[in-house]
Amino acid sequence: MSQMETNAVADQTDPAPERPLEGLLVVDLSQFLSGPYCSLRLSDLGARVIKIERAGQGDLSRQLYLSDTEIGGDSTIFHAINRGKESLALDLKQPADLAALKRLLARADVMIQNFRPGVAERIGLGWDTVHALNPRLVMGSVSGYGTDGPWVGLPGQDLLAQARSGLMWLTGDADQGPVPMGLAVGDMFAGVALSQGILAALVRRGIDGRGRHVETSLLEALVDLQFEVLTTWLNDGRRLPSRSQSNSAHAYLGAPYGVYAAADGHLALAMTPLDRLAALMEIPELAGLPANAPFAERDGIKARIAGRVAERTVADWLAVLQPADIWCAEVLDWGDLVEEEAFRRLGLLQTVTRDDGVSIDTTCAPLTFDGIRPRGRRAAPQVGEHSDAIRKEFDL
Repeated sequence: MSQMETNAVADQTDPAPERPLEGLLVVDLSQFLSGPYCSLRLSDLGARVIKIERAGQGDLSRQLYLSDTEIGGDSTIFHAINRGKESLALDLKQPADLAALKRLLARADVMIQNFRPGVAERIGLGWDTVHALNPRLVMGSVSGYGTDGPWVGLPGQDLLAQARSGLMWLTGDADQGPVPMGLAVGDMFAGVALSQGILAALVRRGIDGRGRHVETSLLEALVDLQFEVLTTWLNDGRRLPSRSQSNSAHAYLGAPYGVYAAADGHLALAMTPLDRLAALMEIPELAGLPANAPFAERDGIKARIAGRVAERTVADWLAVLQPADIWCAEVLDWGDLVEEEAFRRLGLLQTVTRDDGVSIDTTCAPLTFDGIRPRGRRAAPQVGEHSDAIRKEFDL
């Protein structure tokens, strides 16, 4: 039975738990990734998310392709980030549609927006306006670099934010220059931070009855992501980290920390005493090194380990190292990962569908409640798919 088939059976037999945010209404005016990722997390936790889209065109990420795969006229990235949401198509340049949105916000619990700084205020949806409209509303805003300062008008795009954050000097080997992360980590971590702030504001609203404006930015999220190594830099003379010449995995950690090519794959080695590794891997020249050797002599040590790892298969090394409690792992690709029993038991994949029959295989929330993982069966919506029903329900 495939992973998708297993999850389909689980959907039919598992009880449907009450999710923590059921009953909350989120109005999401954001697009692309950071804001929609925040609303996805809230949706996974049970909130009802109404996505406001431009009539006809919709969220621009509908046409942002990561591959040549198209599902129901939209990109896979749009499907991944907007599953389970409803779509209300509005033209906010039209007074009637803007008034309808305000009537909806008057009954909402949360509003999310990632317009460029100043745009929400210009179109009549700034914090002062919506707070006066609905004092209990929690508003979440994401920008690229905050709401003032010399970078405020620059494009809030993930790669550019990574470039400005210092993050690119932590990945890769010493001679590679700056290396970007292979994911839109600024967007996603900003979405996570915003969801945390919104949840905290909702908890506080339960105490004092007042909504709040929660703000974050890609730069803030990327700086926070580096809190551990940045704290080290701030307190050790502000010496920039140096990546190892090869097999690098962490600019601040010594040997053997890194990824090594074996005879048939790759082996990851984490923090490990060198004398134990020397004995197990039969590298006598690593025995008896001074305490500072893992960092001071990092490149030479890694070169010796790399030469030895290359002589045997990954399975051979795991058979030697894992029984000795050495922290190591085979490096898997996605095809390998989804076939692993450990992954299957987590039930992290699901199939969601749309009323027109379009379906997509995707992920689930990375949480369980009372041992049950929340799932949704509804795929990302078509542009304005729920407009008529929402207008009728809320008298818009």
